[in-house]
Amino acid sequence: MATHSAGLPGMNGLNTTYHRAALTVFMVIVVAHLAEHLAQAVQLYALGWPLADARGVLGLPVPWLVTSEWMHYAYALITLVGLTVLRPGFTGRARTWWTVSLGIQIWHHVEHVLLLGQAISGSNLLERPVPTTLVQLLVPRAELHLFYNTIVFVPMVVAVLLHRHPAEAERAAARCSCAGAPGRPLGGAG
Repeated sequence: MATHSAGLPGMNGLNTTYHRAALTVFMVIVVAHLAEHLAQAVQLYALGWPLADARGVLGLPVPWLVTSEWMHYAYALITLVGLTVLRPGFTGRARTWWTVSLGIQIWHHVEHVLLLGQAISGSNLLERPVPTTLVQLLVPRAELHLFYNTIVFVPMVVAVLLHRHPAEAERAAARCSCAGAPGRPLGGAG
């Protein structure tokens, strides 16, 4: 395992010694958030609930979680920071997929900045009754955010799998001990 420094100052441990733990915590947060969007989709489409009642799991007892633009922005920011801070710990193909996820999350974050700006100013895009994103002009919000979170999540999962099962050259370049015992890498490369 190499000991060179890369990434943000003071964050080296998150991409070396503590990368596995930090990545695990981050992925639990991401999966929990995606599960909330999936629960909302089940409530809307399988159970036939109206949108106002389809608030996921945590939104049922705590409705402000669904309506708070600050909470949604905070999650988008946590995801953006997590993807950015943990990126130096990835190498090779895993880093490529992690970067794809980061790029998509940058756009998702821009959309949340737009929503938060509208909520703070009280002036909604095109005088809509609620804060609205650009793409939301074409796709309803519940479906759009399930889509965004899914397309951020999928390359993230590919990255984590490749990171845990690297090709030999990728394993040699790794700065952390996330990879399991050497064996056949995913994708047959190596």
